[in-house]
Amino acid sequence: MENNPKRAVVLLSGGLDSATVLAIAKREGYALYALSFSYGQRHAWELEAAKRVAASIGVAEHRTVAFDLRAFGGSALTGDIAVPKGRTTQEMSGSIPITYVPARNTVFLAFALAWAEVLGADDIFLGVNALDYSGYPDCRPEFIAAFEKMANLATKAGVEGRQALEIHTPLIALSKAEIIRLGRELGVDYGLTSSCYDPSPAGVPCGQCDSCLLRQKGFHENGIDDPLLKNSR
Repeated sequence: MENNPKRAVVLLSGGLDSATVLAIAKREGYALYALSFSYGQRHAWELEAAKRVAASIGVAEHRTVAFDLRAFGGSALTGDIAVPKGRTTQEMSGSIPITYVPARNTVFLAFALAWAEVLGADDIFLGVNALDYSGYPDCRPEFIAAFEKMANLATKAGVEGRQALEIHTPLIALSKAEIIRLGRELGVDYGLTSSCYDPSPAGVPCGQCDSCLLRQKGFHENGIDDPLLKNSR
């Protein structure tokens, strides 16, 4: 490890994917600056999970930025709309679901860009996935490539040639099962994470929302139990 390793901003929701990405960035030798968001989400329990994951994997700093997307609503995660439950994989892939939060990843990446410029970091890590992504348009490779191009035009550091920002999406082409397999190889404790869109006040997953079902599918395809479900029994 270098005495002064390169810095990376890692978006950390507290979910399975972001925990895996944090571990990947650590393996690659970066000093980790984890960034979470309290945006009025109904599943705010994930922020407790993010704290646990950051502490477990080890970060140089972990910040949580607060703003309120409930001001706009338009999503089951930020408005008074029921979270879909019990959907089949085919139903999940049929259209963009109501759990899509308008412009969420665009906003998240804008905050990450700002912190990266302040830190002198050229790298942002994000756990988006284009296979098991429930149809979210801001999880596609095209979106990431477009934001990266814009980001390098948007900052003083970029204009002055001091920053050449790269957005890393190491999970973009992996299935949920492949992500879990990789995370286990890296020592990620998935019992610390939270994926549910509609957990109980104590963080117990509902087991029936799209995110829970995709997570269960990934563990099942690995032939193992989800440690989060075992812990909640």
